[in-house]
Amino acid sequence: MSEETKSVQLPDPAKLVVSNSPHMRDKPTIARIMYTVIGALLPGCAMAIVFFGLAALEVLAVCVFSCVLIEEGWNKLMKRSSTWKDGSAILTGLLLGMNLNAGTPWWICILGGFLAIILGKQLYGGLGYNPFNPVLVARVGLLIGFPGIMTTWDKPDMWHMGIDGVTAATPLGLAPGETFVKDMLLGNVGGCLGETSAIALMVGGAILIAFKLIKWEVPLMFIGTVFAITGVAHLLNPEVYHSPFVHVFSGGLLLGAFFMATDMVTSPMTHKGAWIFGFGCGLITSLIRLWGAYPEGVSFAILFMNALTPLIDRVTISKPFGYVAPVKGEA
Repeated sequence: MSEETKSVQLPDPAKLVVSNSPHMRDKPTIARIMYTVIGALLPGCAMAIVFFGLAALEVLAVCVFSCVLIEEGWNKLMKRSSTWKDGSAILTGLLLGMNLNAGTPWWICILGGFLAIILGKQLYGGLGYNPFNPVLVARVGLLIGFPGIMTTWDKPDMWHMGIDGVTAATPLGLAPGETFVKDMLLGNVGGCLGETSAIALMVGGAILIAFKLIKWEVPLMFIGTVFAITGVAHLLNPEVYHSPFVHVFSGGLLLGAFFMATDMVTSPMTHKGAWIFGFGCGLITSLIRLWGAYPEGVSFAILFMNALTPLIDRVTISKPFGYVAPVKGEA
């Protein structure tokens, strides 16, 4: 052995950390990611409060507090450490509130929080293990159980500090020609809180893309597919089908495309898979909106594609470098 070799200082085996790959480390933490997404969602929340007043603030607050308290109660029951500070329950509550109407009863908000946290997340093992987006699990559950409440929309009244009981149809529920893109861009339309102000939601989406917290392929393909399919339908029969701009700027498309379809846990890991996932969401949303029983299809589309995410990952993940397929017949 040479003197040069003898001088090499080997690391202390006790200090070696052995774990599964990958071993790459980065600055973002779960809390930082969650609070950045919350910050990106705040412009949309603010515009909802502007147009629906204190009723919108109440719905958002009840949803957030119920999600946090339910998650902490579950942690106590399961003898786990507190997790509310990581921001995941707060984000779930905000997104849940954005999927509800400003006049939604408080008990529906709490029930939605229970469905999202317990049925949508904790029963699968908690954050990172849920196969479906928890907020959409709650929304679809509430829609099936309470269709009357979940399809009744209050009329927006800018700076109004309460709900006067007047209801209004969402743009998708109106006849073609009765909708105005300007109102949808600003948020002066009926619907759930997340249907207000397309501009605010696009600003939030741009923040997520700028911070590289989402795969931009998902919202681009999601929105582009809906625009293309509904555009063809509109060209063929404009008296029956809305303009593609109405489909893009109304309903929960922008909220779903930027904030829920892009969920790191329930969406594909690869960029190729993101294209497939976004296309599937857009296709199913368009089919339901154009020919389904519901005027909206974003929630169902994302949940359906969540179920296909493992399959999409399986067929799109590249083979490891140096991988050689085994020859048939060899041991």
